[in-house]
Formats: sequence, structure tokens, C-alpha cells
Amino acid sequence: MNKQTLISNYYSRHRDELLAYASTRLGDSDEAEDIVQNVFLRILTTDKMLTEQTLSALIYTICRNLINDYYRRRAFRNEFEHYIKRGTSGETSMESVFFAADIVERMERGLARISENCRDIYRLHILDGMRVSEISQHTGIKYKIVENRLGMARKQMRHYLRAVV
Repeated sequence: MNKQTLISNYYSRHRDELLAYASTRLGDSDEAEDIVQNVFLRILTTDKMLTEQTLSALIYTICRNLINDYYRRRAFRNEFEHYIKRGTSGETSMESVFFAADIVERMERGLARISENCRDIYRLHILDGMRVSEISQHTGIKYKIVENRLGMARKQMRHYLRAVV
């Protein structure tokens, strides 16, 4: 049985089961749908040898990791929002305005050092909140290329921000 057939058969038999798994952990059916779709996109593009015995474990591992990534991103976003709003009573303090402006300025300086290909993808991901699959569809660039460019951009931004902080 070839790889495409194996994945297709698994998808038709177990997609709803995987969706239920993701939905119970996320509570958001739209987000769960996206994660399940991303799981199968990753499986289709993997170079790993797949068998009927290993496929299920690999799929659930990828799904669990994507769910963890989702919660990490959400926690970071919430932490940043709480930091900006901390100490304000409905009004934005001058300190938080300057802090936010400083962050934007540092990000722009860091982005200026990144190649244009990576910069555009990084902006779509960070500033517009788009997922890799959405960026791929939006730009017409292959999923793996978007994933690699985003990884390079993140690495370069981390390096830059560590150097200036």
C-alpha cells in the first residue's frame, strides 16, 4: 500500500475521532478543524516511513504538539496584553504606551535586518496572526517553504532582540 492510500484510508476512517480529540482539548471547533487539517498536511509532506502500525501514533503526536503550540502562543499573547493593561483603570497609562512603542520600534529594526521573503511571512504570522497554512494559501508559497522561512525569521529576530535587550 502506498503512502497516499494509507493516509487517505486513515483520514476517512479516523478524521472525526481526531477532531473529537482536538475539540475536547481546545473547546473551539474551528481551531480544532484547523489543527486536524494541519496534522494531515504535515503527514502528507513528511519524509518519514509510514506504516499502518506507526501512523496513528504519529498523527496523535503531531496533533498533541500543535495543540501545545496553540496554547503557548495564546499564553504569550495573554501575558503581553495583561502586562500592557496592568495598573491601568480603564485608561492606557503613558508608561504602557511608551513600552508598546518601544517594542514596535525594536521589532521594526529587527525586521529590517531580515530578508524580504522572511520578513513578509513573519509579519503575516506575528502581526496579522495568520497560521502557516493560511500564509501558504495567501501567498501561494508551498507550506514547507513558508514554515522554513518563518523559522529563519524567528531565529534571526530572537538573536537580534537578545542582542539589544
